[in-house]
Amino acid sequence: MRHFGHLDDDVRHRLFHREPEHFTRSGDPAALATVLGATLYSPATRPRLPDDIRKQAARGVVSMVLCLEDAIDDRDVPAGEANLVARLAELAADTPDGDDGPLLFIRVRTPEQIGDLVRRLGPALRILSGFVFPKFTEESGTAFLEALTAAEAASGHRLFAMPVLESPALAHLESRHEVLAGVSRVLEKYRDRILAVRLGVTDLCSAYGLRRPPDLTAYDVALVASVIGDVVNVLGRADGTGYTVTGPVWEYFPVQERMFKPQLRRSPFLHTDPQGEDVRRRIIEHDLDGLIREIELDRANGLLGKTCIHPSHVPAVHALSVVTHEEFSDASDILHEDRTGGGVMRSAYTNKMNEVKPHRAWAQRVMLRASAFGVAREEITFAELLSACLYA
Repeated sequence: MRHFGHLDDDVRHRLFHREPEHFTRSGDPAALATVLGATLYSPATRPRLPDDIRKQAARGVVSMVLCLEDAIDDRDVPAGEANLVARLAELAADTPDGDDGPLLFIRVRTPEQIGDLVRRLGPALRILSGFVFPKFTEESGTAFLEALTAAEAASGHRLFAMPVLESPALAHLESRHEVLAGVSRVLEKYRDRILAVRLGVTDLCSAYGLRRPPDLTAYDVALVASVIGDVVNVLGRADGTGYTVTGPVWEYFPVQERMFKPQLRRSPFLHTDPQGEDVRRRIIEHDLDGLIREIELDRANGLLGKTCIHPSHVPAVHALSVVTHEEFSDASDILHEDRTGGGVMRSAYTNKMNEVKPHRAWAQRVMLRASAFGVAREEITFAELLSACLYA
């Protein structure tokens, strides 16, 4: 698979200076962590799950979580497990060995479910990339990761973990440092198994009876912003000890009454294709202008990728993940100069200074993102990329 692979070849050629690279489930973990993009959640109880997965893949989704936890009623867990096993067997039977579909993960409730599901899936396990662990702490996480390691050894199939940080103890100031230190210890012990760390902002808000409205981002809620900052501080470092940390879920989809005026400027859409103004209208009607703003703030705060609960969110996440020509130019110059001794230089865009040593880690991350999502042509903005996805 590859990002934007659902677009026609001529469209990709028009949009990209460097197209996204292909990837497979068996690829390098650092590349797979970067390529996750908009990870779409789906209840494991859906009866037409194989069709859902194929349809979303055809629309550009490259990672999905099939949820047995918060997305379904407690009473539906046994039926959800049975449906998931049967439907993944159907999907695997229709998927040739050389055909890589989306990266698929199962969100479980308990460690015991991991071994049980792996056993029940049998040969169908080959299309699964791993498991998502809810309400992850040092204590619960150890049990989850021990179960994952045992299941991997028993099956001979590589399985990744994506822990979700969402416990009340993480939200509470007096226990947050201890919780993060414990999480860091257990993740380091199982580093090779950790694909990405996910943030459960809805649960963090629930500890205080909060819910952010669609006109505000997670970063406008002081409590949530402080947790995100601390998680990145401990688990998102660029010194080799960190992990990919993904952005929080955007809860809203069409359509509801707005309280504030949209903040999405018209100008980026006036110079796109003829659908430019229509794209802007659709974004506003679907409350995606708030999502777009949050995605930009995610990246500014060190997060990559995003949990999504609605397919309409996916194009915005992916369009804003594409490396701009300016970012690519700066990163290329920084890494070139780094090989020859460092220093400070003016950007080729003549609008900033690039300082080689402080900007090295940023440039390396830009190059990983460029491999996963491609590099836009110099004249292409996110508006053109988003338009291409919406009208594909």
